[in-house]
Amino acid sequence: MSTEGRAHPDPEGLLHAYTAPDRFWSTANVGEALPGVVTPLGWSVWAPAIELAMRDTFARMGALEPKLVAMPKDPSDRVLSIFYGRGALSVSFLCAMGDRLPGTSGDAIARQLLGEVPPELPMKRTLKRMPVVAVKMPYALAMIRRQVIAGTEPTAAWWTDRLRQVETADLQQCRVLLAEAAQKLIDMTSIQSRGVFVGVQSVYDQLLALIAKAGVDSATANALMAGQGSHAETQIIADLWELGRKRMTIDAFLAQHGYHGPREGELSSRVWREDPTPVLRLAEQYADRDESQHPHNAHAQRTRERQAAERELLARLPAYHRPVAKLILKLAVQRIPLRGVAKEALMRALDIVRATGRRMGTLLTEQGVLSAADDAFFFTADELIAGIPPDAAATVARRRAVRETLQQLDIPKHWGGSPEAFPLDSVAGDDAVSVAGIAASGGVVEGTVRLVHDPAFTDVDPGDILVCPTTDPSWASVLFLASALVVDIGGPLSHAAVVARELGIPCVIGTRNGTAILRDGDQVRVDGNDGTVEILERADTETPSPNGATA
Repeated sequence: MSTEGRAHPDPEGLLHAYTAPDRFWSTANVGEALPGVVTPLGWSVWAPAIELAMRDTFARMGALEPKLVAMPKDPSDRVLSIFYGRGALSVSFLCAMGDRLPGTSGDAIARQLLGEVPPELPMKRTLKRMPVVAVKMPYALAMIRRQVIAGTEPTAAWWTDRLRQVETADLQQCRVLLAEAAQKLIDMTSIQSRGVFVGVQSVYDQLLALIAKAGVDSATANALMAGQGSHAETQIIADLWELGRKRMTIDAFLAQHGYHGPREGELSSRVWREDPTPVLRLAEQYADRDESQHPHNAHAQRTRERQAAERELLARLPAYHRPVAKLILKLAVQRIPLRGVAKEALMRALDIVRATGRRMGTLLTEQGVLSAADDAFFFTADELIAGIPPDAAATVARRRAVRETLQQLDIPKHWGGSPEAFPLDSVAGDDAVSVAGIAASGGVVEGTVRLVHDPAFTDVDPGDILVCPTTDPSWASVLFLASALVVDIGGPLSHAAVVARELGIPCVIGTRNGTAILRDGDQVRVDGNDGTVEILERADTETPSPNGATA
């Protein structure tokens, strides 16, 4: 695509691409995996993992020709491209796939996973691939639970073993481990993608349709979406509870969850196994809670509420609709938790990339090639495996400067073609009286805003209303302490939404600009039933005018 007249934000093309004007993109949802501006190493492993995983998923369902399971050369044709250092999913691709599949649609896929559908994006159902889908889809649906569990189960032991190997690996051994971990990330992301699109998305769409058909109220609908069994993220909460009561050691906790941590999708971040400070502080806060607040009690309550809601839903339906409804409800309990099972596996694979990269950086620093261990993250995986450029220091300086510049910019949440970046400080919301998003978890609560950009959780107090750009699985640990959650990026199947429903706290997601509008200390009312956040009183004690603009 022509870039005439534009100053390219990254002349090397590592962290920015231009795409055709008829392609639509969104940073929603993928922002969970790729928080903020990625490093070159991060993008070099995430890009093929997500691209090949999603293409493989739709090929297995019959919607995509198998020959197209490959990395396209043109960024316009990719499922995932990068703009100003931020990954974005092709809404055009997702909608095209949804329009080839029965039981869902392009609109449904975009709305449920991205949280939005650009109004100018064309939707067109097609029967082009239906004969192939009719053959492949039933098998994919029947096997998905078994494939996700069997495919990911060995990864925990693999992660533990490879971490041990990395500790003493030399450069050549690191190159082998890095290549293995990058491939493992592709494999596990593929299973995750199948788990979401084949296992979760299809039954989630059917559950929503069933709720609409029965005409239940919002409280019942919310109960039907929660209490669906053990989720990977909620196990973090249970183990933190045990850690806080000295019934689990920090070593045992980190052996299970050490690959999680602040901004864990960014390779250069330091996860809990490297810096357990956030874990220890959270464990202290958990210890202050009465034993009656054990997270297992909340889980049991959610399960009872779901079962009661199921009985109410079935009672509202004609008798001849109930057998199919019971099957959908059963599948929801079996499949919706699958999204977290594979997520754990791919994050373990990513953590071995992180550990190997940092080890290589340490070795190269000792040799005088690099100035610091984290300089390794400014090279791609191919460069680290084949041998970094001879002008390593200059390369790091140049790429670091580009990334720092990109971190001062932001881009829209969705757009067509290539986005126009704007300075981070250009967003103002002083005159806003509310924020609107997607109703992800029901309930209404009033409280104090805690704006969280750095998810080390050092300043989060019990009862705070957390407002953040995006979340990852490590956020489950602090959500247990919060009274509500407001998130810029995500949809009803995002980590934040799922965990909030399981914990029974209100959640408004996909606000786009909540972190720009709301401020630390604001008094707000979060309505998780309607997807709104009303500003009751500003932190500076100024009450917003009722005639102010609504965000």
